[in-house]
Parts: sequence; structure tokens; C-alpha cells
Amino acid sequence: METYKFHVQGMHCKACIALTEGELCTLPEIQTVKASLDDLSVEINGNFGNKDKEQIASQLTELLKPHGYTITTEKPAFTPTWTDFYIALPIAALLIALFVMLQKMGLTNVIQISQLDYRSIFIIGLIASVSSCMAVVGGLVLSISANFAKQGDKIKPQVFFHASRLVSFFILGGTIGVLGATVQLGIIGNFILNLTVGLVLLILGINLLEVFPWAKKIQPAIPAFIGSRIYNLKNINHTLTPILVGAATFFLPCGFTQSMQIYALSTKNFWQGALTMLVFALGTLPALALLSFGSANMGNRIKTGIFFKVAGILVLFFALINIAGSLATIGIIPPLFNF
Repeated sequence: METYKFHVQGMHCKACIALTEGELCTLPEIQTVKASLDDLSVEINGNFGNKDKEQIASQLTELLKPHGYTITTEKPAFTPTWTDFYIALPIAALLIALFVMLQKMGLTNVIQISQLDYRSIFIIGLIASVSSCMAVVGGLVLSISANFAKQGDKIKPQVFFHASRLVSFFILGGTIGVLGATVQLGIIGNFILNLTVGLVLLILGINLLEVFPWAKKIQPAIPAFIGSRIYNLKNINHTLTPILVGAATFFLPCGFTQSMQIYALSTKNFWQGALTMLVFALGTLPALALLSFGSANMGNRIKTGIFFKVAGILVLFFALINIAGSLATIGIIPPLFNF
């Protein structure tokens, strides 16, 4: 057994750690895997025979390439693609202008003074479904599809997975809402919760821009080992596995999911908390359904620099609106929007 350290291109969050470790652990040559977001590396212990480090890196890349990751022996230089903003900024500005115009016309309530509404939550879900934070869910979908396809069952497991995910997000979101009602937070407590949602979204938006590598280190998430345990559930070959895994995705280390969970807590109501998480899950459904039923390649077809920068700017917009709304509710600043 020997220990090797490689660098991983494409890791953005703790969900990526869970996916990387979960996939590499399936190789018979590997005994232990430890991925790190601090220096975007992975340390493995195993027996690869006479293969040199470059050959091992190539073998690992083949396994992780469908998820958008590349293994290298040398740490690549970070070079942000500022030219993507020439296209991303006008697109994002147009979309934001459309949001504001619709709000002024009274046709929608995308922007709220002190809280997110279901339309903006759905949009955040759409962005999350094609971001790096949801890559681990895509990996779970593909793994479940592959495992059951070997037995000739291609449709039912995926239907069970998505249905279980929607139901669990509804029930657990409502539970979080009830939990929030049992805790008397007061005005300051609600301010802190809403401000936290805005700050989490702010960090996520900065990470989506892919120009500030230091932001990956401050992205909040539940411990990565929880995500690894959930990801390993896919290896259980049982009829109930898609249902179990679909429900367990509620607890994956995804910053978008956790920001919505914090918001559900602030609603202090079962139905509002349940609908918050359900609408968010519905927002993630189109891309995940396309991935599972259409065998879309998340790594090659969705991860484009321009798309992520547009998404990042939109998430920053929602974050700043939420932060400003939170500050306005306790009188620190006047309301920015008076529609």
C-alpha cells in the first residue's frame, strides 16, 4: 500500500468532497480516500501495482470525469476567466431588470422587502440544480440508474427517487417550520435568521462566479462525512434504496439547501416551511429529471463559465435583496424597494 496526493479540478463545495470520496472508494485498488477543499486535493492510500503517478491520475480522472472533475499530479494555476463577464453581465442585468419590471407592474412578487417568496425560491432551486453543490445529487441519480439498469429496471427506481425527494422535502421542511415556532426568537432572532439566509446566499453567489478561490473555505455546510454516508447508500441494492436515498438528500451538504432550511425555520409554520422546501425541490427537479431519464452529462453539458457567472450574479442579487430587507425590518436602513 502506498499513499498518493493528487489535485482535483472542479471541486467547489463539501458536496463535491462527498461525491469525490464516494466514487473513488469504489475502486478495488483504493483502501482509503480523503478529499480536501482547502487545497482542492485528494489523498488516497492503495495498491496500484506498477502504475506511475500519471497513470493513476488518468485512471482516477476517467472515473470522475462524468461528474466534471479532473485529477492532476501538479496543482494547476488558478486563472479566473474574466472575459466570461462580457456576456454574463448583460444577460444577468437583463434578467434582473425583467424581475424589477414585473414587480412594478404587479404581475409577480419575486422581490420581497423582508423575505423570499415562492417564485424566487423556485428560481434558486433551478440554479442549485445545475450548480456544483447539486453535483452529488446528480451522481446519486446516475449511480442508482446504473445499478438498477443492470437488472432491467430503468424507470421505477428513478420515479421512486424523485417522488421520495419531493415528499421528504415537504415533510421535513414542515417539521423545521414547526421547530421554528417552538422557539421564541423575537424581532432580533428573526433578523438574525433572515440575515443568515442572505449571507449564505452571498457566499454561494461569490463561489458561482469562480473568481475568488478563498470563498470556498468559508462556505457553510454540515460535516462532509454525513454527505459521504448518504452517498454510500447508493451501493445498497434493495428495492427501497431509491426511496431512502431520495429522502436522505435533504441532509446533503448543499449550501443552497441549507439556506432554504434556515429560511423554513424562520417561517415558524408547518405549511410555509413545507411549501418552502417543496418549491425549492421542484425547482431542482427539471435538471435532475433530465439527468436521470435523459442520461444528460452534468459535467460536460451544464458546467459552463458563462452560465455559472450569470447564476452567481442572480444569486448575489437575491442575497443582497434579502440582506437589505432584513436590515430594513429593524430600521437600520430604509426599504430599498417601495413597489
